[in-house]
Amino acid sequence: MTPAITIEELLVWNNESSNFWKAYLDANPALLELSCDIGGTSNVQQFVRHIWSAELRWSQRLAGQPVTDREAMPKGPLDALFDLHVKAAPVFRALLDDSAYDWNETMELGLPQLPAEARTFSRRKIVGHALFHSQRHWAQLATLVRTAGFSSGFKGDLLFSAALQ
Repeated sequence: MTPAITIEELLVWNNESSNFWKAYLDANPALLELSCDIGGTSNVQQFVRHIWSAELRWSQRLAGQPVTDREAMPKGPLDALFDLHVKAAPVFRALLDDSAYDWNETMELGLPQLPAEARTFSRRKIVGHALFHSQRHWAQLATLVRTAGFSSGFKGDLLFSAALQ
C-alpha cells in the first residue's frame, strides 16, 4: 500500500465537510448573516456561495464543460447554494472514474489576475487546488463561527475523516 493520499480520498473528505456545514447551517440559519470578509464576501451565506460555486466552476473547467458565470450562480437560499456542490461532486467523480482521463495534461486557465506565464497547470494540480480550497475555507468558517460564540463541533481535520484509514 502506498502512503499517498488520493484525490478520491480528498473528494470523500470534501463531501463530508460540505455535508456537515449544510446540516449545521440548516440547524443554525441565523449564522448565514454573520459578518464575514473572507474571499470578498460580507457574510457567511456569501462565503458558502464562494466555496461551493468555486467547486462547480473548477469541476466544469476540468471536464471541458462551459463554466457557469459567477454572476449566474444563485445567491441563496442555502439549499440552492448546496446544489452547486451537489452538481460538482459527480463531475469530479466521473473524471476520477475515467481511466482515459490524463491528469498530467496541462490546461491554460484564463485567469486575468495571474500573469500569462503562470496560467498553465496540470489537471491533477487543479483538482487538488479545488478540493483544498474548500477545506481551507471550511476551517476558516469553523474559526469564524467559534469566535462568534457558537460551537459547531466541526471535525474538519483529515485525521478525523472517514475518507481514509
